[in-house]
Amino acid sequence: MTADSWTPKFSIEPPSAKYAVLSFPAPKVLLIRLNRPKQLNCINTEGHDELERIWAWLDAEPALRIAIITGTGRAFCAGADLKEWNAHNAANRVKPMPASGFGCLSRRSGRKPVIAAVNGICFGGGCEMIINCDMVVASSNATFALPEVKRGVVAVAGALPRIIRTVGRPRAMEMALTGRTLPAEEAREWGLINKVVGDKEGEVVDAAVELAKMVAENSPDAVIVSREGVKMGWEGVGAEEGTRLLTEVWYPRLLAGENIKEGVRAFVEKRKPNWKEAKL
Repeated sequence: MTADSWTPKFSIEPPSAKYAVLSFPAPKVLLIRLNRPKQLNCINTEGHDELERIWAWLDAEPALRIAIITGTGRAFCAGADLKEWNAHNAANRVKPMPASGFGCLSRRSGRKPVIAAVNGICFGGGCEMIINCDMVVASSNATFALPEVKRGVVAVAGALPRIIRTVGRPRAMEMALTGRTLPAEEAREWGLINKVVGDKEGEVVDAAVELAKMVAENSPDAVIVSREGVKMGWEGVGAEEGTRLLTEVWYPRLLAGENIKEGVRAFVEKRKPNWKEAKL
């Protein structure tokens, strides 16, 4: 995808970025491409700061409803910038980690969903990021690993307590304790990712865009509330408590908006809904 197919009008100016490229491949869809190919898209301190601003902008900007994150070159993201980390160690400085985790995504809650389009190597912090994404599409040549134990460190950016809920205890232990690499098909079999597509250039992003377009066409209010309901279950809230919170906290906010009325009215009138921007 070499050019935007949608020219948005923003209420809030997009943040500037040195290590990521922002584009808009479809209406309401933001594409973030990590852009340090020589470093396998490892994220340094400045890169974390950039991504923190980008995710905040996504949630605040009315013209956007969903984001896709991918990488330039042969890697999605190979994790932390170890050269920077080594320099911090030499200077006896603690390497900072944003409160929202690696890439400000591995512990992000946020309002709007994020799809990972994994185009290649997805190691360490890169793998921590996709574990907390809402959906993951991978190229057939993509590879996944939590190799921190091989370097004497630990995946502390949110992956360890989350991945067990995705793949189960035995497989989570296998990834965390061996550090071995999973090919894309095995990751899909484990439930770590949604689907595997071909390895032609741009194919994985195109597949992610198709998913994003389906989400962006739905009621933005209903997407936000539905996402909250799924997140509560995944984060350990019991089914009954999660349902109570959904019906007592979130559903009244949905009912107070225009989109729930518009969706029903459009169905009765046999037309496409004209959604308003989410106020939740």
